[in-house]
Amino acid sequence: MRRLAALVAACCFGLSAQTAQERGRKIVMDSLAALGGECFRAVVDRVESGRAYSFYREQVSGLAQAVIYTRYLPADLAAREGIAVRERQSFIQDKKEREISAILFTGGAGYEITFRGARPLPADTVERYKISTRKNILYILKTRLDEPGMIFEHRGMEVYINQPVDVVDVVDAQNEVVTVYFHQSTKFPVRQVFYRRDPQTRARIEEVTEYGRFRDVGEGVFWPHTILRYRDGIKIYEMYSESVQINQKLSESLFILPTGIKILKPL
Repeated sequence: MRRLAALVAACCFGLSAQTAQERGRKIVMDSLAALGGECFRAVVDRVESGRAYSFYREQVSGLAQAVIYTRYLPADLAAREGIAVRERQSFIQDKKEREISAILFTGGAGYEITFRGARPLPADTVERYKISTRKNILYILKTRLDEPGMIFEHRGMEVYINQPVDVVDVVDAQNEVVTVYFHQSTKFPVRQVFYRRDPQTRARIEEVTEYGRFRDVGEGVFWPHTILRYRDGIKIYEMYSESVQINQKLSESLFILPTGIKILKPL
């Protein structure tokens, strides 16, 4: 009798787990469809223009007109660089509309570019960028959806800021988890949470991103125009896009260091 009860319990547990994963995958696929489906996954590059704010101890420490250029890489380059994107964050002088500084992530490295030259970013900054990008739900939907071992498990329904949401754990083959909140009506992701370890202290750090104002940016593709980030409950970044464009055939020169630029010593 006990054996039978244990067998029934095991079967029920397996069925429950399978149902949660099937439900989770459906929610994720519905979100991908709402974002543009295969058109979303086929985007080659993107340009986001707007106001960027960074924060220090919940106070505004930086405000700039920013243009963020993103290019997605083919699989062979992505494997070599450890990430499937190159990105340039350009900060613009309002009146002259010229770049006064930039942050460039390319070739698996990162640089701060000013009139003085290009200064390599600290290794931990580059690694943090890679981790945050790989765990971004929009990046996952575009480039990681078909990775072997990727699991989507439904955790239940909640109300988040007066919005009904489905909560899904996205778990990869390395057992790294991103918890994503999907709006039940629009299907768009509105919030995500993941944890990482400080490379020196090994303390656990909570990383939260909130998404809002999804708009059609062409070809039936939707992208958020408001992005907020928090670290351990403290706001660290806001981006309010005034325009987002896709498939602009961006020049390769945006994503490489200019020939002859002075390479400065790291700080």
